[in-house]
Amino acid sequence: MLKAAYIVPHPPILLPEIGKKEEEKISLTRQGYETIAKDIARIRPQTIVICSPHAPAYMDYIHISDGEQAYGDMRAFGCEQVQFHEHYDVDFINALCSQAQKAHLPAGTLGNQEPVLDHGTMVPLYFIEQAYRDFQIVRIAVSGLDRDTHIQFGECIYKAATSCGKDVVLIASGDLSHKLKKDGPYGYTKEGPAFDEAFVKLLKADALNDITTLPNDICEKSAQCGLPAFQMMLGAVQHQYEHCQFLSYEGAFGVGYATAIIRMKMQDPYVALARKALETYVKEGRILRDDEVEDKTLCQQHAAVFVSIQEKGQLRGCIGTLQATKEHIAQEIISNAIAAGSRDPRFPPVQKEELAHLVYHVDVLCEPEQITSFAQLDVKRYGIIVSDAYHQGVLLPDLEGVDTIQQQVAIALHKAGIDENASYTLERFEVIRHEECRL
Repeated sequence: MLKAAYIVPHPPILLPEIGKKEEEKISLTRQGYETIAKDIARIRPQTIVICSPHAPAYMDYIHISDGEQAYGDMRAFGCEQVQFHEHYDVDFINALCSQAQKAHLPAGTLGNQEPVLDHGTMVPLYFIEQAYRDFQIVRIAVSGLDRDTHIQFGECIYKAATSCGKDVVLIASGDLSHKLKKDGPYGYTKEGPAFDEAFVKLLKADALNDITTLPNDICEKSAQCGLPAFQMMLGAVQHQYEHCQFLSYEGAFGVGYATAIIRMKMQDPYVALARKALETYVKEGRILRDDEVEDKTLCQQHAAVFVSIQEKGQLRGCIGTLQATKEHIAQEIISNAIAAGSRDPRFPPVQKEELAHLVYHVDVLCEPEQITSFAQLDVKRYGIIVSDAYHQGVLLPDLEGVDTIQQQVAIALHKAGIDENASYTLERFEVIRHEECRL
């Protein structure tokens, strides 16, 4: 699951071993990097995806570095002793290639497979690894393809992060304009400061989606290198994006450097557990243990739950109980999520390739109460239980396509196998609904 994204520059001079005190002129950038490294250490991701404009790149193809590991050092900047040895997340790479293929995008692992890291990858890793090291990487190059293709590929990153069952963060490594000063290494053009001002304004205004509105002429003439990586990042975060935390901007050396943290919407712990339970069962054939439940408060509550699963807007499974049957609510969710995905008699068991497309709802049931009249029902607020001496039917509240009390009761009776003219008892109950919004 994609936990966060980050905008960072990649000036080798920021490394003290290379800058030799010159890095002090961009101290805000260093502070931004340190904040980002601490944030990543807090999240403890298993995978870090890095989009770099200096990885092996092609005009008509988005290249994903392949293999099991890669090496690099800063010898090109006079500092061979600063070295890197990274391991690639092969499972994530395969999942990402699969998503790109499904989206009919020209992306994958074809092409250059030299296991040498670029400075657009190594500079972020230098700071991250001072705070946290327990991760694998995925390195992605930008391309000469258009904005929309980069954004669509970013969506593939999001889907791969969701399907792989790991905690993932994304690094969009890119400098802003290289033409901010006449005495800078790349000279000056008026579009340089214009691009940086517009881009930083978007970050400060928390208007990340407006990256797509930056004028083409300014983007092209400003000599920026980060925009395609930022577009990939936008595609990855756009459906879960909550807040952009601007950290810093500097242009002391004639090149623009910005840092920012992109916060993602926190997923409901009930839904997250249901997803994790079914994905673990389908992928590994085992049931989650209590010590794998991230939100420990779920191991301290008792209630009955229903877990519902949808795929492409259609029901894919729903299983639950009217009374608590396990030691705590976490076990209820785990058990019912697995049952909804594998033992609902109306559907075949969920397959691995379906997992990335499923949407989960978890309903926590309140105590039922017996009623005597339809007037005491409300299809949006109350679920119902119909029963006789031998049969029982249940229908949750606020279901799509169930708009009247008469419909609700009729469906529940049909599920129970009770004739609508027979004698039966009627109970109502409320639920606390936990749901998610997905691509």
